[in-house]
Amino acid sequence: MGAPGIDAGLLPDGVLVRDQFLASSRVRALLQCAHARRARGDFVPARIGSDRTLQHREDIRGDATCWVTAPLFAAEETLLNELEEVRLELIRDGLFGLFDLELHYAWYPPGTGYERHVDQPHGRTDRIVSLVLYLNEEWKSGDGGELRIFDANERCVDVEPVAGRLVCFLTAGREHEVLPTRRPRLSISGWFRTRSLSDPAGGCA
Repeated sequence: MGAPGIDAGLLPDGVLVRDQFLASSRVRALLQCAHARRARGDFVPARIGSDRTLQHREDIRGDATCWVTAPLFAAEETLLNELEEVRLELIRDGLFGLFDLELHYAWYPPGTGYERHVDQPHGRTDRIVSLVLYLNEEWKSGDGGELRIFDANERCVDVEPVAGRLVCFLTAGREHEVLPTRRPRLSISGWFRTRSLSDPAGGCA
C-alpha cells in the first residue's frame, strides 16, 4: 500500500502536519538504515551557509547529517516511492514545478538545536516545499526538540518530533528553528525542488 494521501491545506497557510504518515514498522526500518549509515561513518557535522561560505557552527546548528544517496537500503527506496506520491498529490493541489527531491538524515545529540533560519541560502530559489519526517519513538512532552515554525506576523507553532509524523511547509521566507533537544533526535529532512542545480548545504529540521 502506498503512502497516505496528503490532506488539502498546505496551500492556504503554507504548513501541513500529517501524523502517522509512517507506521511503526516503517519507522523502525528507517532507524536501522540510519544506524547502519552512522556505524560506517556517513554522518558528518552539519554546516551553514552556501558555496564558499560554508562553515561548521555548533552554536547555531548542532546536528550531524547524512545525505540519502545511492546505494540505498530497501527501506529508503520504499520511502522515496512514498514521497513521490506526496509530490504528485501536491501538484494536484496546485503546487506546480516540483520535479526533484533531496533528502538527508539529521541527528541531534542532547543539548543541541538549530537557530532560527530559512531553507533557501542566498541566491537560491529551487527549494519549493520543505519536508521533515520524524523517526523518534516514544517521544514525550518535555523531551524538547520541537520544530518551531513562524508566520509573517511573528506567530509561531511548535511541532513535537514524534515518530511517523510528516511536516511540510512552503520554503520561501518560512522561518523556523529546532529547539534544544534533551534526548537524541532523528529526522529525515529535505525539499521538493525545481530543476535548478542544488547546493547540498542549507538546512531543515
